[in-house]
Amino acid sequence: MLNQDLSKVLTGHISRYSLVTATAKRAREISKKNLEDKNITTEKPVSLALNDLLEDKYRIIEPEEIANI
Repeated sequence: MLNQDLSKVLTGHISRYSLVTATAKRAREISKKNLEDKNITTEKPVSLALNDLLEDKYRIIEPEEIANI
């Protein structure tokens, strides 16, 4: 996986923990869809999930108590 510029995603008080959690959740969705559709991909689900977040296809919404830390 290439090193991505995460400053774009981590703006607006998004924590690294939230980024990791959201990426893992999206990667599981991608894996599940690939299994159901019987798709074989060469790119790893985590890389695809991180790209989705970097391209603003998905947004991370944190609870108010976490966002103020």
